[in-house]
Order: sequence, then C-alpha cells, then structure tokens
Amino acid sequence: MPELQTEVRDERTTTLEILDELFGDYSPRDFAIRLWDGTTQEPDPGRPVRFTLVVAHPGALRTAVTGSDSLELGLSQAYLARHLDVEGDLEAIFPLVQHLLDERKLTRRDKLRLARRVRTLPQASPNGAPAPVKLRGSRLSLGRAKNAISYHYDLPAEFYELFLDRRMTYSCAYYASEDDDLDTAQERKLELVCRKLRLRPGERLLDVGCGWGSLILYAAERYGIDALGITLSEVQAATVQKRAEKAGLADRIDVRVTDYRELDEHESFDKVVSVGMVEHVAEAGLVDFFERTHRFLRPGGVFLLHGCGQPVDVPRGRASFSSSYVLPHTEVVPISTTLTAAETAGWEVRDVEGFRESYVLMAREWGRRLEANEAEIRELVGDVVYRAWRLGAAGVAYRHRTNRLSVFHTLLAKPDRGRSGLPLTRTDWYADL
Repeated sequence: MPELQTEVRDERTTTLEILDELFGDYSPRDFAIRLWDGTTQEPDPGRPVRFTLVVAHPGALRTAVTGSDSLELGLSQAYLARHLDVEGDLEAIFPLVQHLLDERKLTRRDKLRLARRVRTLPQASPNGAPAPVKLRGSRLSLGRAKNAISYHYDLPAEFYELFLDRRMTYSCAYYASEDDDLDTAQERKLELVCRKLRLRPGERLLDVGCGWGSLILYAAERYGIDALGITLSEVQAATVQKRAEKAGLADRIDVRVTDYRELDEHESFDKVVSVGMVEHVAEAGLVDFFERTHRFLRPGGVFLLHGCGQPVDVPRGRASFSSSYVLPHTEVVPISTTLTAAETAGWEVRDVEGFRESYVLMAREWGRRLEANEAEIRELVGDVVYRAWRLGAAGVAYRHRTNRLSVFHTLLAKPDRGRSGLPLTRTDWYADL
C-alpha cells in the first residue's frame, strides 16, 4: 500500500509540475485545474473562473504530448477520449491552447525534455477516441472529395436539425443585431444573397454545394426561379428532394449528387451561387473551379461566392483538429488568393463584403444548441461526434473573433462584351433588410 500511495502522489506531482511548466507564463490565469483525484488549483487571485480544465486520467498529458504528430491533435485526442475535459466556457480555453501551440514558447530541447517527463506517466486507454481521418488519393481527386463530403455530411439529417435554424442553413448567418435569433439572421442572409444575385422569375440558378437546400428553396419560393443544386452528399440530396416536394417546389428544384467537375460543360445558367463550399476546393484547383463556373454562366450573369478566408500571416499546412476530426479535405486560403484565381479565370470582381462578427454570433448559437441537445445528439451520432462538433463550434467562434478566420461574399461578373448589366449602386441590396 505505501508503494501505491507513492506512485499516485508521483503521478499527481509530475502532472502538476508539467502543467506549471506549460502554463507558467500564461497571464492572466483565469481558469482552474482539477485532477482525477480532486486536487484543485485556483486561478490568479481576484480572477473569475472562466473554465475548469479537468485532467481526468493520470495519463492525460502523456496522450496530449506524445499521442500524435502534433500537440494540437494530441490535445484533441485526449479531449475526445475524455482524458481531458472542460467545464464552463469552452471557447475560453482557446487562448490557452493558442499559447501552447505557439512554436516560440518551447525550444526543441524543451520539447524533448517534456516528452521524456510525460512518458513517466501511465498510458491512458483510448476510450473509443478515433484516430484522425485519413483520406486516400490526390488532393484534387474526385474520389477523395466524395469520401470527405460523406464523412462530414452523411450524418443523420436529424442531427443537423438539432442545432441549425429551421431552414437548415449550414453557413454564416447575417446579423443586424446581437439580439437577432438564428432563424431571423439566416433568413436575412438568404435574402441578401438573392438580392446580390438580382434574381428574376424564370431564371435558372446553379447552386454549387447546395447543402440542405435552404437557399434554392427560398429563391424558388420568393423569387420564382428554377434551380439546380449539386452536392456530393447522398443524405443532403435526399433531404432537399423531400423538402422540395413538401413545399410544392419539386417542379422548380432539381438536385443531383455530382461534383461541379462532372456537370455537362454545355449546361447554361443565368446566375451561379456557391455558399460555404469553396473551402473544399484545394488551392491548386481554384482556377479550374472558377473556369468551370465561368463557362456555365451566360454572358451578363453574376456569381455570388460565399466562403472562408484567413489572413496571409496565419500559418497554413499543418494538420488541425478541424481537418482531422470534423471537416477533412478543406483548405482555407487568404481572400486575395481566391480573388486572384477568380480573375485569372476571367471573372470581374464587383464586390467583397465580410461577415466575420456574424460568424462568431452564429457559431456560439450552434454551440449552445449542441449543448442543449446533448443527450439526443449522443444517442444519434455518439459521444465522440458530439464532443468533436461542440469543440469545433467553440474553435471557429474563437478563430473568427480573433481574426484567424474570416467569412466573405464576393460578387463576380461575366460581362457581355464589356457590359456588366449591373446598376450603378448597391442600395437595393440593403433597403429594408
């Protein structure tokens, strides 16, 4: 028994010493720490406890530091396995995580010494936490794209219904006020997209990556257009078809499980839109993406692209939690890179508008809804998916809030012998919106 007590005390002491080394220069310390045996460290005097970091297993730090190729993925695996947990404001942990991921904090010698220390802790069992998703094939292959989309979107539609708005709009909302509810903010976004496209009755609209159909259903109902929505998700396509039939719009809505690269090049559309899909196009494939959409559009038409970007000084290329557990096969590039590719393909850039603050509000609302429906979500898709998506919502809220990610609309025109067909001002977009 004395040997066992010494072992337990050493694991606790070692864990606390490692945590102190990792967090020692983090200030102000606005969080508490609680170990598996109830040992607690309080925040700095006078600081509120924004969250409590729970080290639920003696081997948690070993998993976090040595369990994967990067500290970010190691921390993710420890969280998904419930060896590490967070009580309180989940978004508030991300400044701390960013502190740990900052390469300048630890030298190579520091990292080797830290790895040796955590290996004195016991090995924690995986508890069902998956390895990061691995996709086969080249970055530009259709097969890889289809597998990635299936991984993310072919979850039960009922899962998405539990945290999205009533129209199931899976993209950034447009808030006029922080007090807006999600349904109002999403409908405002759909209306703004339709106004920017200047849709007219009888026009044919192509929606590249139509999701759960919220935009094409709204546009068909409110603006009298005919739409082709394409997606690589079987579940999404079936859901859109059912919703169109229920709304009496089946004769106006065509939805296909296909990639934009598989569409007949002779297809012709009056307007093109793509909302939240361009992140699935590799940087190397952007010019091809814009060339193809350019060919689909009649002269004098416009293309509204809604997508994410990131500042040029944000590091890229390393595997992240999101790309490994939530949204594989995605690549977010600077907005300037996207616009350069569009111009290379022949598009005229007419307008760019950012919605970064709206994304923060929406992601936080998604997180609240995920938490409120935890039991039902875990029943539908399991504990690991629930924890991954809840962490993902908090993470993107933090990254948008701190300008590590952005979201934007860009309106692209295909002039007809120099004539854009657009009015001189944009006042009609925002009137009474």
